[in-house]
Amino acid sequence: MRDFTGKVAVVTGGAEGIGRAIAERAAAAGMKLVLADIDRARLDAALADFAGRGIEAIGLETDVSKADQVDALAALAFERFGNVHLLVNNAGVAHNRPVWETTQADWDWVMGVNLYGVINGLRSFIPTMLKHGEEGHIVNTASMAGLLSQPGLAIYNASKHAVVTVSEGLHHDLTLRQSKLRVSVLCPAWVKTRIHQSERNRPAGPGTSPFDGLDPVASKVGHAIMNAVENGIPVEDVANCVFDAIAAQRFYILTHPAYKDAIKVRMEDILEDRPPTLRAAL
Repeated sequence: MRDFTGKVAVVTGGAEGIGRAIAERAAAAGMKLVLADIDRARLDAALADFAGRGIEAIGLETDVSKADQVDALAALAFERFGNVHLLVNNAGVAHNRPVWETTQADWDWVMGVNLYGVINGLRSFIPTMLKHGEEGHIVNTASMAGLLSQPGLAIYNASKHAVVTVSEGLHHDLTLRQSKLRVSVLCPAWVKTRIHQSERNRPAGPGTSPFDGLDPVASKVGHAIMNAVENGIPVEDVANCVFDAIAAQRFYILTHPAYKDAIKVRMEDILEDRPPTLRAAL
C-alpha cells in the first residue's frame, strides 16, 4: 500500500508512545484515524489535538485484552468509515520479574494485553477487511524480545515471541488466499516510551510492583532496562520505519539493525545445539 490519502488507520495504544507517533505519521499521509487506548484522559487529549488541526479522528477507550471491547472498536470504525486499510495492533505492557516469581495475575495481564490484544484485533477486523477486497496492511507490534530472550522478562519475552509467530502464520494464511492484505511485525529494541511504567495502567487486582522485593540480580536487570528505555530512539523514528516497511511490503520491521548480529547468534545457538548466549540488550 503506497497511497494513504483518504484511507483509514486504526491504532491501538494510540494515545501516546509508538502508537501516537504512528497515528501522527498516518495523519501526515492523509489518513483518517481511529484510536484506541485504555487511558481515557490521554485518548481524549489526543483526539482534541487532532481535531484542532483539522484531522479526522475518532476514538474509543479500549482494553484490548477484552474481546468485546475490541469488537466495539471495530464496529465503530466500520460504521463511521466503511472500511479499514491500516490496522496497527500496538498496545503493550511490560513486567520485570524472574519467571519463578511471576504470579498468575502477572501472566494474565501481560499476555492479555500483548498477545490477546493482537489476536482480538485480528479477529475483529480482518473478516470485514477481507470482504471489502481492498488493499490494506496489518502491523502487529512485537519487540526485539520477540526475536531474542532477555533475563527478567519471561512474560514479556513469551508474549512477544507469540506475536511474531502469529504474524508469520497470518502472512502465510493471507498469501495462500491471494489476499490484498499484507502483514508486518514490528520488532523495536529500545524506544523512548513509558513501557517501563506499564503498571500505571494495570487493572486493580493482585500483582507486584516493578521493583518491589527484587533480588540484586533482578534489580540490576530492571534498572538496566529502565535506563535503556529512557535513552532509546525517538518514537517518530519507529513510525517512519513502519511506513517505510508498509510501502516496501517488508514483513520484519527492525528499528535497530545492529541487533541482527544477536539474532544470528541466537539462531546459531539453536542450530549448533549450544546453550543460549546472553548478549545484546543488557
